[in-house]
Amino acid sequence: MPDIKLIALDLDGTLLNRDKVITNDTLHALEKAADQGIRIVPATGRLSGALPSQVDALPFVRYVIGVNGAEVRDRAENELLYSAKIEPARATEIMTFLDGLPVIYDCYMDGKAWISQNMKLMIPDYAPDEHYLRMWQTLRQPVPDLKDWVTENGHGVQKVQCLFREMDERKRWLDRLPDIFSDVTVTSSVVNNIEFTHRDADKGKALTALAAALNIPVGQTMAFGDDLNDVPMLKAAGIGVSMANAKEEIRSQADYVTLSCNEDGIARALEHFGVI
Repeated sequence: MPDIKLIALDLDGTLLNRDKVITNDTLHALEKAADQGIRIVPATGRLSGALPSQVDALPFVRYVIGVNGAEVRDRAENELLYSAKIEPARATEIMTFLDGLPVIYDCYMDGKAWISQNMKLMIPDYAPDEHYLRMWQTLRQPVPDLKDWVTENGHGVQKVQCLFREMDERKRWLDRLPDIFSDVTVTSSVVNNIEFTHRDADKGKALTALAAALNIPVGQTMAFGDDLNDVPMLKAAGIGVSMANAKEEIRSQADYVTLSCNEDGIARALEHFGVI
């Protein structure tokens, strides 16, 4: 039986089911784990301060891995434990390149999501479903021109995100962009997006940093995920668990494949490994 001290959980497609909620069975499983002193840590592409309300309300969630590992935050102390940001000039170079692609784009900076005004008006054309439409329209702060805003602000950028309408185009550029921008991490967390973060910003590096800060051997961590941005975390954790709803390329990177997010896969895996 593994002596797990920390469980890191992706949100959409992992902790949250297709209806974007935590089921009662999964919630009870996490409560049992937390009662044993195991740290329950959301690990998301979202800002750490923009968790879904049901996740935000969990009383046992103190630490959050946010923005695909660009930040790790202690919510109890409001302390940033880990941070990796793209320099403003490099971020604007990425955006300039994206101007030549059939996309809209935004960025995360200073704990908020920013987007050019004209691109915010185009979000309904790029949102894959109502959930993302509401989230992106609510959280994106419009500015006249995003590149000018980043340059004038002068602060590091946690993430640049672009959205595609054509999935064939997205796949083509997801294959090419890691070579074009080899100095940053290129990944994806939504069916139609591509994301750019600092080379030291991925969920695996963030998990390792958090475990070290808590004096937990990384071998005593467990991670759950379903998408490309989860792979570094699945590989870094002592036990990396893929959801059954993940693509084969994700499942093949995991130590174990559990049931889907709609079948309480997290709870079943915790039972399988004797964690609860």
